[in-house]
This record gives sequence, structure tokens and C-alpha cells, in this order.
Amino acid sequence: MLFTLQENERLDEVNDRLRLIQKTDGLTFGTDALLLAAFIRKKGRLALELGGGSGIISLLLAARERFSLIRSAEIQPEYAALIERNAALNQLSDKIEPICADVRNHDALGIAGSYDAVFSNPPYMTNLSGLPCTEDAKHIARHEANGTIRDFTEAAATRLKYGGAFYTV
Repeated sequence: MLFTLQENERLDEVNDRLRLIQKTDGLTFGTDALLLAAFIRKKGRLALELGGGSGIISLLLAARERFSLIRSAEIQPEYAALIERNAALNQLSDKIEPICADVRNHDALGIAGSYDAVFSNPPYMTNLSGLPCTEDAKHIARHEANGTIRDFTEAAATRLKYGGAFYTV
């Protein structure tokens, strides 16, 4: 299958023989994503990622067959579309379902108590801390512009089934 890169995109090869389209002028994945994917040992039927970015964590977990289906929630439409493209690029569309949604909108995240695992590399700075990012995509990923750590943990708590696991950086 032939994929065309759009303006300001690059194609990288990452772990597990995955290929990843990343935006050169936006958020790119880092070591945190690789470490989180390696740390998640639970297996199950259904998982939820909160704040999917480019989809790298979901891609790694799908390639490692940790879950039958991973729903990856991302608030930024261009990144939700990128998750979909990356899943297709790696022939994992049947295992990864992107959702363009705000973590504070619990109804958009699926049925309460239905996930075996929820995972996230959430924003790690309040809006008033750290250096401001000039690109909106980076600011949204790094700062609590669209949800605090409490919002992410509440979303996880309401979506997990009894005995489920929440993994976060």
C-alpha cells in the first residue's frame, strides 16, 4: 500500500518494525512513550489510550498483541487522523480505533467499566508553568490546556472494568 506524506511530515522507523508518520512542525514521540509501552504487561480484549498523539503507544501494543482492540482518544483532529493513517500504514487498522474526543467527555470514550486497561502519557505542565510552546499541537500535548491530570485519571477510573489497570507516565 502506498502512502503519501503530507507537507511537514516525515516517516520514521521505530521499534517492532513499525513505521510512523510524524509531523515535523508538531509533537513527536519521545522515550516516555517507548517506556510506557514496554511497561504495559496486561493483556485483554479492550484498551483505551487517553491522548493518543501520533498513536505510537497504541501501535506498539497492537503490534505486540496486548489487546484485541485499542481505542485511542485524541482531542486534536489532525492527530486523530494521523493515528488512523499510522494504523493503516502498519496494517493495524483492525486493532486500533482512533476517537477524536476530549478526555473530559466521558460519553465519547465508550461504555463505562468496559476497558481492561487504560493508558496515557498526559500533559505534564499546568498552563502557567514551563516555557510556552509556539505550536498549538505541542502546547496541547505538554500543558493542561484540555484537561488536567485529574481529568485524565477520572476518565480512566470511569472507563476501567473491575480489576482493570491504569498505566501512565
